[in-house]
Amino acid sequence: MTMKQKSGKVIPVDQAVGQVLAHDITEIRPGQFKGPAFKKGHIVRPEDLDHLKRLGKENIFVLMLGPDDVHENEAAGQLAKALAGEGVLFDEQPSEGKISLRSAYRGLLKVDVDSLTELNMVPDITCASRHNNTLVEKGDIIASTRAIPLVIDADTLEQGLSIPRKSGGIFSIKRLSSPDTGLIITGNEVYHGRIEDKFGPVIRKKLEALGCHLKETLFAPDDREFITEAIKGLLEKGLGLILVAGGMSVDPDDVSRMAIAQAGASDLVYGTPVLPGAMFLYGHFDGVPVLGLPACVLYYKATVFDILLPRVLAGERIIRKDLAAMAHGGLCLDCRECRYPVCPFGKCA
Repeated sequence: MTMKQKSGKVIPVDQAVGQVLAHDITEIRPGQFKGPAFKKGHIVRPEDLDHLKRLGKENIFVLMLGPDDVHENEAAGQLAKALAGEGVLFDEQPSEGKISLRSAYRGLLKVDVDSLTELNMVPDITCASRHNNTLVEKGDIIASTRAIPLVIDADTLEQGLSIPRKSGGIFSIKRLSSPDTGLIITGNEVYHGRIEDKFGPVIRKKLEALGCHLKETLFAPDDREFITEAIKGLLEKGLGLILVAGGMSVDPDDVSRMAIAQAGASDLVYGTPVLPGAMFLYGHFDGVPVLGLPACVLYYKATVFDILLPRVLAGERIIRKDLAAMAHGGLCLDCRECRYPVCPFGKCA
């Protein structure tokens, strides 16, 4: 890559409005401050003139920009506009050529990873982001972009801009739905009162954290027909999300996944390369998602359920390839103190 050398000239400070400073201008206030009052690349504004004169500047050194040159701040603004898809805002005022993109509302961050990689192959342009499928809050920074040099060639910038423009932006935020949810807790031991249910409180807490209301909780023995009818009953009540907890292993007594299929679920996928969460099931009843939850949900703070629930609430249908892709990053380290989601678990899904 050939770096273009920019020339400059000295001009009177009164003629500097709109010009680009070629170097930092230092200010010293004894006992108070020492540092750059104006940084290299700053575009001089009318309100800056008195300040510059107080610093003793009657003349300043500015860059000479050609017709094919784009200042870093202007480049960053154009990049941010092209990168931002639905639900993404960006700061109007760049800082040293960098602009941050933010979530306009709570939701699921979607990143076109291939396009992001392609963009970063373009010289003199950079963009860094959070992971795809991250749950973000309103106002969260999701990415930052900048032109690396103070001045970027217009053709190079256009090459970069063409990449996000092809897809209408690299970053977007999907809103989360908040469906009334039905939970069926299976197991003879719970149904007959031999042990206290532990699933309900755990699942309720996870749902409420994402704005969902646990409308009804049912208990069922390890009986396929009983579970099937319980699922159908919840669907008849118009619930928008069905969870079936327990009975998801290959043990002969575990019949939950067969009951889900018998109740008429479509596009079932069972088993994931995520630990904990190998015996997870996903399907849907005419668009109403059904999730089969293995026992690990009880014992671990973070499981495949925590990774996939936001995606389901964002309206995504999970297919086998989605689950297979979760193998990379799908290993929980079982840390003594769980800090999820501030950890690698599920971050490449």
